[in-house]
Amino acid sequence: MNRLRSSRRSFPIAGLAIIAAFSVALAEPKGQFEPHVGQEGKDVIWVPTAQALVDRMLNLAQITPSDLLMDLGSGDGRTVITAAKRGTRAIGVEYNPDMVELSRRNAKAAGVSDRATFMQADLFATDFSKATVVTMFLLPSINVKLRPKILAMRPGTRVVSNSFDMGDWRPEQTVEAQDECTSYCRAHLWIVPAKVEGTWKLPNGELRLEQTYQTLLGTLRSGNSTMNIVDGKVIGETISFVAGDTRYLGRVNGNAIEGISQTSMGWHATR
Repeated sequence: MNRLRSSRRSFPIAGLAIIAAFSVALAEPKGQFEPHVGQEGKDVIWVPTAQALVDRMLNLAQITPSDLLMDLGSGDGRTVITAAKRGTRAIGVEYNPDMVELSRRNAKAAGVSDRATFMQADLFATDFSKATVVTMFLLPSINVKLRPKILAMRPGTRVVSNSFDMGDWRPEQTVEAQDECTSYCRAHLWIVPAKVEGTWKLPNGELRLEQTYQTLLGTLRSGNSTMNIVDGKVIGETISFVAGDTRYLGRVNGNAIEGISQTSMGWHATR
């Protein structure tokens, strides 16, 4: 008994207070995560895209309900949710699990959880090859690192970046958002080009193409005449170039091109 009483008296009052406070903390529900601008992420800090620019980015990509949009580094989910509100199926890829849960709550509150989904994943380890639209707000170095995977996507895939470029791959179009946007208000659009570099056989000649992203150079041989190609481009599956005094247009389908010339004569090439 004396030992027990002595033990009770020797237990510090401060220790009892700490235990009580810890018990209360365990009993209290955990507050919901709230992001803050500049918080650290795996590859970049978090800065939200202004809603005005989100709208311009989606307009630039010309999204439709038949598209699959994937947002790389989706943050609080606003791009994915805005796309879903337009009827597009959209997936956000985000490394921070707290941001993923926040995005899911935001999608549920917006009533678009059936079309807006989020995955906690490393964007470099994610397969986004089935997307028809890719959006992102990443650093230029990360864009360039992702570039080989993007260029390997299906021709015609639209890629839109908030503010930052893709190195020497020049965008097809750049727009700016003015209303309710004070920083990072520019968006760039790229369209994945078909791979057309090489030698193509024509019924009466040969088409040789050199390709740098969407830009084409080369020669067109028809009969005994060889002409340099100028103003050559390939946008998605659409190819166009001028040889001599004639502009040629065509559609690339794997190892075949079907098209028409400025003179309305059809032409085709195979490789």
